Order: sequence, then structure tokens, then C-alpha cells
Amino acid sequence: MTVAVIKSIASFFPESVLTNDMLIREGGWDWNPEDIFQKTGISVRHIAKEGECASDLGVAAANRLFDNGCCLKEDIDYLIFCTQSPDYFLPTTACIIQQRLGLKTSCGALDINQGCSGFIYGLSLAKGLIETKIASNILLITAETYSKYINPKDRSTRTIFGDGAAATLIGTADGTQESIGPFALGTDGKGAANLIVPAGGKRMPVSKATSVETEDEGGNIRSLNNLYMNGPEIFNFTLKTVPKATQELLEKTGRQLLEIDYFIFHQANKFMLERLRDKMKIPESRFFNNLESGNTVSSTIPVALETALKQDLIQLGDEVMLVGFGVGYSWAACLVKISEKILI
Repeated sequence: MTVAVIKSIASFFPESVLTNDMLIREGGWDWNPEDIFQKTGISVRHIAKEGECASDLGVAAANRLFDNGCCLKEDIDYLIFCTQSPDYFLPTTACIIQQRLGLKTSCGALDINQGCSGFIYGLSLAKGLIETKIASNILLITAETYSKYINPKDRSTRTIFGDGAAATLIGTADGTQESIGPFALGTDGKGAANLIVPAGGKRMPVSKATSVETEDEGGNIRSLNNLYMNGPEIFNFTLKTVPKATQELLEKTGRQLLEIDYFIFHQANKFMLERLRDKMKIPESRFFNNLESGNTVSSTIPVALETALKQDLIQLGDEVMLVGFGVGYSWAACLVKISEKILI
């Protein structure tokens, strides 16, 4: 029996950084850098420079992955690129990345426009492609440049989001038990307006009117061209949905929560993660909570997985629960068995 397995992970961050001190100086805010860190868990964010796009970050992450010797470029027969900040409306950014990486032209390539749950959605697609023998080596790239959507005077979003990318190789192994899965997926489009860039698509093209900046009751300034996040609603959605999604996943496996060796949730912010862990009664020693590079949307989970492996927080043979949640509303959870050494 052929099963899909994670073979390697490599991340990449832009060179430019934005620290809490820099945020306060630039914005003239009456905040304390330590207060920002205590609430968000973030002290620095990597920011893509002008002209540096999600594809650039994704290509750099993929090249780091190939440099570790996990496989050759000609071995890749499918590319999945997950981003909400594509280079163009068309063509598909995955096609551009295929050419830039020098992948073979018989390689399938597609974009998925998915946010904080995107890595797990990508894993579900990769598993299906591999276990139906459509592909053997899949390169899943997550990359985001949310900073380009954020108004510099919007404190509600600028303190949280950073830019970054991760490349993950999903390949094949012989076995009788799945290494990736099962999955619990969900969608509730009623929450779409709570995390959105209103203007820029065909529903609301960018215009002089959409570029007018307004100030909300919290003192945050943005236009309809910028990212908007209703923090309280996102928080309530998360606390309600994530425990249900994890329970659904456990029921599919017949497992109990504390039988899982380690938990990696989307690294949204420190406060939210602590509330989730406390509500679900997950031991702190088994729960990843580290936002050193900010909230990088679809890349937070693979970056966290790479970091946990480097720090030996996850061992060979461990079973890890991955949970993503956010923009859409969309959520996804799955189990990953570390059945072989993952190159990092």
C-alpha cells in the first residue's frame, strides 16, 4: 500500500524586519513594546520589500528545500501553491513558480486561495493525489505577503501579520497505516466579512472611492483597499470552532485528546493560543506557541513544525495534531504520524 508522507520542510523570510520598537516609533503610538509582545507573542515581523512578491518567497523556500538533498527538482511531478497574495489575477502563480524553479513541464501546478487553514488543505490535496497514484512527489508551497494589504496606521493588523513562506515535500512510502490524516474540514462563509480585503477584485474594483481612508472607533485607519479584521468576532469563532473540529477529528480515529503526542495550531497570536490550550486542557509541554516571526497565515503551521523538529520537541514515531483556522471562515485539522525522519 502506498501512503503519503511528509519528507522535508524548509522556510524562508524576507530580509527586512519590523520590530515592536519600530512600530511604535513609526506610528507615534502610545504603546509599550513589551505590552505588544505580551499580548501577541510577537516581537519582530519580516516584511517583503517593494516588488518582492509571494512567488519570490516561495521560490526561495523551495530552493532551500532542494538544497537539503531531499530530492531533485526533476522528481517533482505536482506543485501546489497556497497564497492569498498572488502575483497576478492570471496566470496562476504556480505556473510562474514552475518555470522559475525549473520543474519539468509534465509537472501539474495549481494555486489554492486559502488562508490560515491552507497548509492542511494542501496536505489533503497532496494525500489524495499521491494515494490515487496521480503523483509521487508533491511540492506544497505556502507563501504570503499580507503586509502589502495592511495600512501602516492600522494597529489592529500591523502588530500581528508578517510575511514568509514554507516549502514542504510530500512523497510516498510503503505501509499499511496512513501517515497523513484523517482530516476534519469545515467552512462557514457567513464570516467572510470579518477578515477581508474588500476592494481589488471584480466585486469591488479599486477606485478613488475605495482609496479613501477612514478611522474606526479604535483609532485604526484604513481604506477599503486594505486588510480589515474584526478581532473579537475572529476570536469568538476560533474558541467555538477549534474544539469542535479537534473532537470531530478524534472521533474519526477513536482516540482521546491526551493520546496525541504534540499539537501545532495556526500561530494566530499568543493570547488566542493560550485561551485555546486552556479551554481544551492540552498540556503546555505538548503545545507549540511561538510567534517569533509573526502570523504568516498559511505558513505558520509548516514553520512551527520545522521549528519543533529542530528543537527536538517532536520525535520519530510521534503523532502530531495540526489545526488551522481563520479567514473564510475556514478550518481544518489533521493528524500527521512522524513515521520517518523529516529533512529540515
